[in-house]
Amino acid sequence: MQFSAEMIAAGLGGDIVGNKDVAVSTFAKIEEGHPGAISFMANPKYEHYVYTTESTIVIVNRSWEPKEPVKATLIKVDDAYSCFAKLLELYAAYKPKKQGVHPTAVVAESAKVGEGCYIGAYAVIDEGATIGDGASIYPHVYVGDGASVGAGSTLYSGVKVYEGCKIGQRCIIHSGAVIGSDGFGFAPNAEGSYDKIPQIGIVTIEDDVEIGANTTIDRATMGSTVIEKGAKLDNLVQIGHNVVVGESTVMAGQSAIAGSAKVGKHCMIGGQAGVVGHITVGDGSVVASVTGVSNSLPAGSQVMGNHGIDVRRFRRVNAVYRNLPELQRTVNQLEKEVKALKNKE
Repeated sequence: MQFSAEMIAAGLGGDIVGNKDVAVSTFAKIEEGHPGAISFMANPKYEHYVYTTESTIVIVNRSWEPKEPVKATLIKVDDAYSCFAKLLELYAAYKPKKQGVHPTAVVAESAKVGEGCYIGAYAVIDEGATIGDGASIYPHVYVGDGASVGAGSTLYSGVKVYEGCKIGQRCIIHSGAVIGSDGFGFAPNAEGSYDKIPQIGIVTIEDDVEIGANTTIDRATMGSTVIEKGAKLDNLVQIGHNVVVGESTVMAGQSAIAGSAKVGKHCMIGGQAGVVGHITVGDGSVVASVTGVSNSLPAGSQVMGNHGIDVRRFRRVNAVYRNLPELQRTVNQLEKEVKALKNKE
């Protein structure tokens, strides 16, 4: 399917600089542009590619003015990045959607599968499970007893949803994710070993959540581990039992939240960051990469470092840390001078 510059500009509310009749049928990074592709330039670091790209159309910010001749047709918009993302979303929506139940899939008689669903090869939908209208269950997915998957959600190959867990509408769960494995609950006994504490709760994933590949979300000891609507979890994220991840919070890869911690709404958790159990991270907080959060944070906090201290304080501490050898020599010299003065007394 092809779209002309005029059609794209009309959809984005943009202005055309160049030939309004040129057409594109695919996307490309601006540095890898080729005829028939559309690209974008939002970061000034990539400006030099605008003058050399082979892409037919380039979306740019309305405020940007070229310093050299540009071969491509430009579409000027208020926000090039968000407009390009909108085009990608529309392109994905036009892709044909799989439907039907593969003959090798196993769907229990008591399971309910909605209209227009896709159930791929060797997928298993267990007793009493519910699959909502238009959901896509890719090959080798397991949906356990009594679990539910909301309308329009997509579970990619190898996803495992344990019994009783609930997945909302329009969710995307990528390959290898495990929803509802046992929480890490063990109690020491008199023999010096550990007794397993049964984990009888579930996981509740609300609407419009995306969960990355090989992420694991533990079921609650009692009640529910909850991922609230609109949250986005990257690959290799660990969510402990009875955790609550707030609405529209984002978590980067290899971050982890320990059991019973509560992360507020609209938070940003950087890669490899960790939050200890039984604390609260307030709404709108930002936790930098490789940060350890060991105490509750008020709303709007910005923390970084091994002990999760305030960003501004951490930077001051780090500046001093870099100068420690010089400070040590200064202190040693001052000690010698003080000692010499004392000896004169």
